Amino acid sequence: MIETRNWTAYNIAQSEEKRRFVALLADLCSGVPTVRLPGAGRLRLPLSDIVFASVYKVYAGFSARRFTTDLRDAFVDGLIDSMPHFNSVNRYIANPDLTPVLKSLVTASSLPLKTIETDFAVDSSGFSTCRYVRWFNRKYGREVDNREWVKCHLMCGVRTKVVTAVDISGWTANDTTYFIPLVEATAEHFEVREVSADKAYLSRRNLSAVEAVGSMPFIPFKSNTLEPTEAGTWARMYHLFMHRREEYMEHYHKRSNIETAYSMIKGKFGSALRSKSDTGQINEALAKVLCHNLCVLVQEMHELGVEPAF
Repeated sequence: MIETRNWTAYNIAQSEEKRRFVALLADLCSGVPTVRLPGAGRLRLPLSDIVFASVYKVYAGFSARRFTTDLRDAFVDGLIDSMPHFNSVNRYIANPDLTPVLKSLVTASSLPLKTIETDFAVDSSGFSTCRYVRWFNRKYGREVDNREWVKCHLMCGVRTKVVTAVDISGWTANDTTYFIPLVEATAEHFEVREVSADKAYLSRRNLSAVEAVGSMPFIPFKSNTLEPTEAGTWARMYHLFMHRREEYMEHYHKRSNIETAYSMIKGKFGSALRSKSDTGQINEALAKVLCHNLCVLVQEMHELGVEPAF
């Protein structure tokens, strides 16, 4: 059955999104320790204000100078304790101390929906950068220049598309190595009943990891997969896939919801990263995911009556 959207709730949520977004972000950042990052020179800004400014800038989509007006309004409204200079916002987004904080905030921002989400999907997608790489293209018989990109690995709930776990890697990273950490991180806070992913994640180890958290893995088998001769998770899922294919694929196709999640993130916050440094690109990608989660919460406040509390 296809669920119809509550367009009245959707319209109200979109109309009020920015006001509610900054309030949720400030509430979320209030849980960040109010320590000041170490460094030589003048006294640094509180970490909570740095995180707020960095994430809010990604949401606004403005340059640092044009973003100053929004940041000043947040300061006047008491959402932050200090007013950072626009150069400080650019500098702090490249601070490695922000990376673990942003990851933890992505998880924290998903928790208000932990009673709603039980089925999850995993996939990766890339965000382009301002840097280029060159390699020899056999198809065209010459060297070509292409943009470097950063790969984002997500697990999201299939109902609301909220991201429950995230990691960032270089563009050459193998997707399957990030599967188990995403599953285990989600299972710490959510009841995981199903996990769906494409064939790139098919392995005995991944299937066993999903079953270990009390869940069912739905990853399609490849055409050259041999029929298993030993009992276990691999054999059970293989026979389910071969003999009850239609039922299996109904569960597997929930994976398309993570494509929707990536589309939501890139459509609203862009598919390119402005930061030039490696750390800045990682933090900017994480900030996009966090912005997405907060926007999902705003939507579910109206559609499902969720009252987020961090």
